Amino acid sequence: MNFIGADRSFDEARTVLFGAPYDSTTSFRPGTRFGPSAMRSESFGIETYSPYQDRDLESDALVHDAGDLELPFGAPDRALDMIEAKAAEILDAGKTPFLLGGEHLVTLGAVRAAAKRHPDLRIIHFDAHADLREDYLGVSLSHACVMRRCHDILGNGRIWQFGIRSGTKDEFDFMKAGHVVTEPFTAKTLHSLSFPEGTHGYLTVDMDVLDPSEFPGTGTQEAGGLRFGELLSAVVDILSRFNVVAMDNVELSPSLDPSGRSTALACKFLREELLAHQ
Repeated sequence: MNFIGADRSFDEARTVLFGAPYDSTTSFRPGTRFGPSAMRSESFGIETYSPYQDRDLESDALVHDAGDLELPFGAPDRALDMIEAKAAEILDAGKTPFLLGGEHLVTLGAVRAAAKRHPDLRIIHFDAHADLREDYLGVSLSHACVMRRCHDILGNGRIWQFGIRSGTKDEFDFMKAGHVVTEPFTAKTLHSLSFPEGTHGYLTVDMDVLDPSEFPGTGTQEAGGLRFGELLSAVVDILSRFNVVAMDNVELSPSLDPSGRSTALACKFLREELLAHQ
């Protein structure tokens, strides 16, 4: 089963969806491994047409759904290698990999692939959590450390974070020292963000950036989040202004929201991203 409207062949596609159903480093409530499959099945509850953009996935987008990777549970190094290899295959074909998580650690595999091909890579990161820990309980490969591992690759000043409202003091001190650029709580300064001409971007959206009143289906909820309309406007703006070469949505845990509204929101949001990127 593919995501609704994502039925082009690999060769004709501009964007390639693939799932990374992995959550073995989740620090609180697990279940994100079921996110990609839930989004595919529930996507048939929404329309392919977007009234926000007056565009339709069936006629205005070239998207191929490559399905889910079969990742070894409990082996983050191997799982990241497999994600990197898949993202590299898509990039080498001149297409945009769009990773569906899974926990946020899966982002690291796709970032490794993108950074090898685009040494000037910048990351735009939406999240409730800073994810800048050096380690979590002595483990450096954790969803709580993913942006710190990305910083290890990219260096200072090349990660922009929005919506952050949770982290340790050490993480916030790391931000304040200028290693990353962070706008806590909101994304109001996004309009002033600019990259050097020709720079390549990676967009990562941890869905817990949204307020849990709208998106309860995630493992580590944080009050005070963005609203759907705010996040949608921000991401459509990014995709219209920047050369985004790879992207992901992560941390949907469908079993934690029996109402199904989190999965429905995630599907609608993905539809808008796919259309904005075409």
